[in-house]
Amino acid sequence: MFSAAAVYEARNLSALTASEVWVHLRTGIWILHNRSFPHAGLFSQYGNLPWNDSSWGFDVLMGGAYHLFGLRAIPILLMLLKVALAAVTFSLARGRANFWGAVALSAIAQYAISGLQPLPYVFSILFFAVELRLLVRSRHTGAARNLYWLPLMFVVWANVHIQFVAGLILLGLFLIAVWLEHGLRSVGASWLSNRILPVPLGKVSAVAALSLLGTLVTPYTFHQLPAAFRTLYSHVAFEHFSEMSSMSFRRPQEFVIMLLVMTAFLALGRRRSLELFELLMLVAGTLVAFRIQRDGWLAVLPAIAIISSGLILRRSEIESPVRTIRAPERMWAAALTAVVLVIAAVRLPGSKDLMDKMTQLYPVKACNYIVENRLPQPLFNEYAWGSFLTWYLPEYPVAVDSRVEFYGDDILSAYFDVVGGKQLLESDPTVARAGTLLLQRESAMAKALTTLPKLSAQYRLVYSDDLASVFVPQPRSE
Repeated sequence: MFSAAAVYEARNLSALTASEVWVHLRTGIWILHNRSFPHAGLFSQYGNLPWNDSSWGFDVLMGGAYHLFGLRAIPILLMLLKVALAAVTFSLARGRANFWGAVALSAIAQYAISGLQPLPYVFSILFFAVELRLLVRSRHTGAARNLYWLPLMFVVWANVHIQFVAGLILLGLFLIAVWLEHGLRSVGASWLSNRILPVPLGKVSAVAALSLLGTLVTPYTFHQLPAAFRTLYSHVAFEHFSEMSSMSFRRPQEFVIMLLVMTAFLALGRRRSLELFELLMLVAGTLVAFRIQRDGWLAVLPAIAIISSGLILRRSEIESPVRTIRAPERMWAAALTAVVLVIAAVRLPGSKDLMDKMTQLYPVKACNYIVENRLPQPLFNEYAWGSFLTWYLPEYPVAVDSRVEFYGDDILSAYFDVVGGKQLLESDPTVARAGTLLLQRESAMAKALTTLPKLSAQYRLVYSDDLASVFVPQPRSE
């Protein structure tokens, strides 16, 4: 079960389609080579603007893996992340469910959280699941010792992905629930769930404070937190990126998420007593997930945690809670998973074959032409290719790439207005500065440059293939 998705990835190689991964790879190589952290916009026309690499830990991991395995590092990393997702969802679903119920819930969760890419956000999904497991276990045991790992986890999380703020919000909801339940118990409220044991409020508060401080242990200290909302929920992202739109219920995964949420609410309703934290996290996760497709996992993970301890998935009286999975069984499962992963990784195509595959996805031939003919810098490029160009042509500063938090709403809005035909080309400074324009062959902008007399007089087509077209400015007549 743990290796099925990884084996599928070894055959499908979907990791190579993750356009954002390339800027992380290039930045990781830069950090390892320079032994410092970036504070300005590397590889961009806007190199003078400040930039904090909030996912530098992931970038270094990617750069180190690339040094060892070449292009194979990208699918290998995604294979490992898929195995990790299978493990944490099974652990979360295993809470009070029987074995096969946990297997079913884990499989459903993996299906609902589909389309994983080898990107930092996957670590946020994994850390969120681990945090949720620790919080739920603490609720069931009444012991705060389960939470003592959280500050250390937040130190790592804050250096890998900016969405550690979701973990802080979850911990804040837990603290609010514990505080309210302590107050309600003190006045003799009888409608609180007997399944939930009181956790020491002082210890939970200390853990929450240390976790918040742990997020400051980064090369950028407190500058991470103010930029978090702008990074994750910028205006331009909602306007131009489909994954930021609300669920349209045109994909089967969205119906699965809806059914999971409905079942989780049903499980809470059947308990006839209030479980405040479970209700708060499910409501909050549902509101975000149904508004933003990208964050569907914020509803999936709380839902399977709640379902695992309710409905028909409870362990039978015969199945002792001690009989979860014994240490030797865990070792055998881990060993077999590792063997399958090694075999799948060995069977991956070599770097040359992977590069041939990338030629079908990215403008590799056009880039080779630009380098061989020493076309002038910098580039004006398609958004979808920006990150790839930072890796493949690092000496050519790009007009834009996937670092939304770096460019900001103003620059990105101006870019999309230009490529969308809402603004004149000469009105955009990145076009005016560009020595070479690298565009999709069938894009509206490429067609305009070749068909409109005014623009074709300003730009000359110097290269074209099935994927890309390359233009350079025409020499100005004196």
